[in-house]
Amino acid sequence: MKFLIITHVQHVLNEGKYYGYAPYINEMNIWLSHVEDVEVIAPLKQGEVSAIETFYQHSNLKFSAIPSIEFTSAKLIVSSFFKLPIILFKIIKACKSADHIHLRCPGNIGLLGVFVQIFFPNKIKTAKYAGNWDPKSQQPVSYRIQKWILKNTFLSKNISALVYGRWPNQTKNVLPFFTASFYDSEINKVSKKEKAHTYRFVFVGSLVEGKQPLKAIKIVEALKHKGYDVVLNIYGDGSLKQSLENYVANNDLQHIVHFHGNVDKETIKTAFNNSDFCILLSKSEGWPKAIAEAMFFGVIPIATKVSCVPWMLNDGKRGILVDDNVEVATAKVIDFIEKEDFKTVIKEAKSWSQRYTLDYFDKEIQKLLHKK
Repeated sequence: MKFLIITHVQHVLNEGKYYGYAPYINEMNIWLSHVEDVEVIAPLKQGEVSAIETFYQHSNLKFSAIPSIEFTSAKLIVSSFFKLPIILFKIIKACKSADHIHLRCPGNIGLLGVFVQIFFPNKIKTAKYAGNWDPKSQQPVSYRIQKWILKNTFLSKNISALVYGRWPNQTKNVLPFFTASFYDSEINKVSKKEKAHTYRFVFVGSLVEGKQPLKAIKIVEALKHKGYDVVLNIYGDGSLKQSLENYVANNDLQHIVHFHGNVDKETIKTAFNNSDFCILLSKSEGWPKAIAEAMFFGVIPIATKVSCVPWMLNDGKRGILVDDNVEVATAKVIDFIEKEDFKTVIKEAKSWSQRYTLDYFDKEIQKLLHKK
């Protein structure tokens, strides 16, 4: 099988290997373990490989580099317009020879791929929509266009649009799906204690505005001021790191808030095993891996009601659903600490998350690849 990937993910060539964002590459390596030939159409940039990047593992991989396109300013729109013919030519050419077309959406390159796939109705296709599929959410026009075309059974044939969560009134094109981080063998058999003297919080994710890490810090700070013994460990990096560190220093929180930067998978596993709560107050999500991973290790999630999160948390039975208002969220956490049965919630969270292992993911991918 010749497997084609069309993606907006930026790649770096280093010592003959193509690197990209690790969660994406690790997922794609599972797909690639079941195909003979691979072609990747994606942007290629110059630079060093970062700590959160890894490489494709396939012996017969062809990389077709394309320029990046953006439409956030007049200058970029004009520049991108002149790049479109080159990108479309490569996508069309690759689609002609592919046995299976795999689109990564949403994104500008994904949008082009979504349009091109219309003209290949007999090809088997999958589209991983890694964003928020919620029909009621406010999203950019390009995202809405991609969603509309993917679920349209007249324009998109022989395609499975893999989306996070279960949503009403969807077409046969739309397949509720998931992502995974751990194997069956990594399931933690150790039960966490029901209550704690020190409540250990963890934040795992990029330190960017969309993840709202400052609000996570403020919730822990508010709990401290209300007399609770708390600690927050932050794993990740991003543009807000310096301002967050300044806030912690200015408010004398260094003894309860600790920054660890980007770390490897084993360190994250240890962090979850040593935590009681995971905070992620995202403005938008696809499948929040930090929440699913925390639940896998029996950590109680505290998350905003975005995308498929209410479904993941079973409307609060597997964790704490909050708004992104710090005072209201803090009150809900306190109410949980004082009233809820930790063991029951932890059991529900683990039971749900531990179904979605990499072993199960591998089996579901094979079904998609051999779909007739």
